[in-house]
Amino acid sequence: MPASARPALLVYTRTTDYRHDSIPAGVAALRTLGDFAVDATEDPAALEEPLDRYAAVVFLSTSGEVLTPAGRRRLTAYVEAGGGFVGVHAAACTEYDWPYYGELLGARFDRHPAFQPGRALIEDHDHPATRHLPAVWEFTDEWYDFRTNPRGAVRVLVTADESSYDGGGMGTDHPLAWCREQGAGRVFYTALGHAAEAYDDPDFRAHLLGGITWATAR
Repeated sequence: MPASARPALLVYTRTTDYRHDSIPAGVAALRTLGDFAVDATEDPAALEEPLDRYAAVVFLSTSGEVLTPAGRRRLTAYVEAGGGFVGVHAAACTEYDWPYYGELLGARFDRHPAFQPGRALIEDHDHPATRHLPAVWEFTDEWYDFRTNPRGAVRVLVTADESSYDGGGMGTDHPLAWCREQGAGRVFYTALGHAAEAYDDPDFRAHLLGGITWATAR
């Protein structure tokens, strides 16, 4: 397929707060997942331009306030008109001062325990991001807690088994990955992806690709 005919992703990695060392590994992984052309940028001006040519906008471990007022307007219009949005890991630590973003993503980051092994439970196997995974997925990550439980506003795909690691703060119902619709657009979020090694893990790569595939479906 000619490069011009490939669906394109805008991968945004700007940080104004904590910056994950895994961002380069994440960008490299996205360049090799599926058949997407990838534009990776840290420049907020990229979000001020028309986004219609992108199948999805991916916020890859962004943090803090990363958009200009014009960028916020562009992203809102893009998703509401049917664009895909994918948030990975620290995307939930982003744009705390913009209420629409919290609604778009589904929940905002609160805290996390130490990076450690644990168990992710697959709640919904009928989704491209999870259908390849075992019912109990052994993984190592930061096991994000969120300020609110998004259940009821999102389709929960994966939850954390807090009995399998130390320091969980959400209890027995702890969503980790989910999807939802916003306007005519589709949104996928996964809290996993803290470490660079995750982006070499076949199960996580398939999880991420499945989420992007779902978000870009029209």
